[in-house]
Amino acid sequence: MNSIFLRIYGGIIAALVLVALLGVGVLQLTNEVRSDQYREQLARGTFRLMADNLERMESVDRRRALVTWSRLLGVPLALESLKAEPLDGRARGLLLRGQVLVEQTGPHAARVYSLVSEKEQLVLTAEVEQISEQLARATVYLLMDELVRYPIVEQPKRLAALKAEKNFGFDLRLVTLEKVDLDDDQQRRVDEGDTVLALGKGGDSIRVIAGMVGTPWVLEVGPLYQMNPYPTELLVLVGVLGLSLTGLILYLLVRRLERRLLGLESAAARIASGHLDARVPTRSADSVGRLAATFNTMAEQLQRLLGIQREMVRAVSHELRTPVARLRFGLEMIGDAQTDQARRKYMDGMDGDIQELDKLVDEMLVYARLEQGSPELHYQQVDLHALLEQVIDELAPLRASVRVELGQSQDAPDGNGARVEAEPRYLHRALQNLVSNAMRHAESRVRLTYRIGHRRCRIDVEDDGPGVPEEAWERIFTPFLRLDDSRTRASGGHGLGLSIVRRIIYWHTGRAHVGRSAGLGGAQFSLVWPRQQEGAERA
Repeated sequence: MNSIFLRIYGGIIAALVLVALLGVGVLQLTNEVRSDQYREQLARGTFRLMADNLERMESVDRRRALVTWSRLLGVPLALESLKAEPLDGRARGLLLRGQVLVEQTGPHAARVYSLVSEKEQLVLTAEVEQISEQLARATVYLLMDELVRYPIVEQPKRLAALKAEKNFGFDLRLVTLEKVDLDDDQQRRVDEGDTVLALGKGGDSIRVIAGMVGTPWVLEVGPLYQMNPYPTELLVLVGVLGLSLTGLILYLLVRRLERRLLGLESAAARIASGHLDARVPTRSADSVGRLAATFNTMAEQLQRLLGIQREMVRAVSHELRTPVARLRFGLEMIGDAQTDQARRKYMDGMDGDIQELDKLVDEMLVYARLEQGSPELHYQQVDLHALLEQVIDELAPLRASVRVELGQSQDAPDGNGARVEAEPRYLHRALQNLVSNAMRHAESRVRLTYRIGHRRCRIDVEDDGPGVPEEAWERIFTPFLRLDDSRTRASGGHGLGLSIVRRIIYWHTGRAHVGRSAGLGGAQFSLVWPRQQEGAERA
């Protein structure tokens, strides 16, 4: 047992109890309707036959027939005015269409109505408590009274017509005595014209069999089945079995689910205690499996971010140590300086150290903003040609010995020139970082080119410096990384510029990579991203 199982099973029990209560009510209502239909089915043929016979009689004959039939049926029969009966419009309409009505008047009592004459607005009524043997005998009497008016050979055909016309709810047949399944005593009584009740083969029905004196026929009515209400105990038994089976199946399913959730809980606890390499097995593609996969992705991202944070702390502490040491040295030297010129020299050096610190803090803040989550990007249509010329104009004067040029480029094939969709501020920052990096390592030349296709665009920044070793092409974008070759600390920078470039192009759903320049022989940094940013916020 566990809490999830108990909650689910408790909810199902509550729902099933409610359904059971509704089921009991529906069961009782169904039994009442079935009881009404059963009584109507048994009574309609007999009462329809009596009503049709009464319609053709005079008043005296009607009274005499009612007395006879009442004695045969064992229930009081009466002719009443339709207007005096407490019936609604629907019931009156059914009566006028020739149907027999059975209205419930008590737990085991009903009132039967059958229209005698629409012109006289007369109905035949009877108070019936239960269908008895007398109703069957009366039905046989009425049918035989009707059949004897026809020749023997026509009697089966007339009986079939009566069954259809009066809408009897049970079977009526004329057969010979030899074809009736009776014992010797019952056959003798039928042969003498008596009426016999015989049980059906299953014991849940009866047949009424009467011999027609002077004919070879035996009138067989039925089988008449007893109306058995659906027992409430059956519903309770089905409910108990259903609850037990549901509980077993739920427990088997929820136990497996609980184990998998416990695995998630255990992994989360291990991560909280510092074991960042904890992962959850993803054994299936269902909801829990997708949750486990998402959890593992979150754990990997958390482990990566914490690793980056640790690296940044170590790297920043190392980067801060040199300018802070120079500042302390400058302060000491200012105190010992003998001339204003010497003091000015040390103050200018300290000012440079402060600018270096300011630049380092700025790059750290930009990188942290790009690394920790999605920055606020407002995409616009940007002219790449104009943007590259702007970057060249800004950076080319910083190192006059290096020529920065815009090489032969390819505009969009759809006639939109060099216009692409990007975040201009961040793209400008990425290009500045790439060009600054290329200028630091170039010997004499830096070249910028762009190519715009139908769906994607690309910018290449090349230099004629020593290049980047192939084994370091992926590591070059790692924060605070400096290689051991000519791209060393002496070239300046803090090791965050290329990391910022990669994060910027990542948020543009693109990628940044490095290779060797085929034309200049040095490094070639490339940015590739879609021309249109789908689902992005636009300024």
